[in-house]
Amino acid sequence: MRYFDVCNGDADGLFAMHQLRLAHPHRATLVTGLKQDVALLDRVTAQPGDHVTVTDVSMRANLAALERLLASGVTVEYFDHHHAGAIPRHSLLRANIDPAADTCTSVIVDTHLGGRFRRWAVAGAFGDNLAACARRLARQCGLRPADIVRLQELGENVNYNAYGEDERDVLVRPAVLYTALSKYEDPLDFIADCHELALIAHARRQDMERACATRPLVSTAHAAIYRLPDTPWASRVRGAFANWLAAAVPDRANIVAKHQKDGAWHVSVRAPLSAPHGADRLCRLFGGDGRASAAAIRGLPDHRFDAFITACLRGLENEGEHSAGSQPQ
Repeated sequence: MRYFDVCNGDADGLFAMHQLRLAHPHRATLVTGLKQDVALLDRVTAQPGDHVTVTDVSMRANLAALERLLASGVTVEYFDHHHAGAIPRHSLLRANIDPAADTCTSVIVDTHLGGRFRRWAVAGAFGDNLAACARRLARQCGLRPADIVRLQELGENVNYNAYGEDERDVLVRPAVLYTALSKYEDPLDFIADCHELALIAHARRQDMERACATRPLVSTAHAAIYRLPDTPWASRVRGAFANWLAAAVPDRANIVAKHQKDGAWHVSVRAPLSAPHGADRLCRLFGGDGRASAAAIRGLPDHRFDAFITACLRGLENEGEHSAGSQPQ
């Protein structure tokens, strides 16, 4: 039997997989990539009798490849928090899917493992902009405030490092970063030893300063839309900037769009933290995917950008008005 570990290259995907390998160590072929590399199961060359573990990769976006693997006799264990659609019923599939807005794959794995490596789940939740969830888990770990800050920075830095149009945009390839962190049971030890993290943190601060100087293309009471330039720094910071906006203005939806080299748009959508729903539904209308609180559209054609803006403002403002009207007076 051969093993394949397939994971998103962001903090949530890498830290979820690492928890599983700490609990069940074995040698595996790693398949990962940047945040936008969604169709990762297409890269798996498993044969009958092999085992594939998947973390933080959309099942809906990989359904054909998943069904191909199952039909060929490959066992698949799947952990994810994105909207999955219809999950195949198959004796070789073990699916652990929870699309709730207040969870992520690292937390799903943490629950599955009974909290054995919870510090990694704390960092993964911070990386996925789930600060309340991360702090709740941190309290259960008895972490000191200073260590919580370190895990927050770890999650946010590793998440930032996964964004780019290609691997030339990022500072450390996700596969290299995973190889480095896989040697550590405690993420605080990894933080102390990994010099690359300081380089990532420095670049994130610089890129965030550039992004924060950007004025919104559109701004209303319920939604703001930002357009970043076609530059490597904008590719890297797109997700981190969207998460920062969501935390800074929790009652507003925030959208960050960037023109890609091929002329299409890459759009990150964050629903209001005070009403974390609707982002995935909006993005699926335009060929995107994601979860209720955070979603994205990769390769939005230029001629559909204006229609997206219109639908975005109409849909998210309606969500915001509905949410505001349901609050207790």
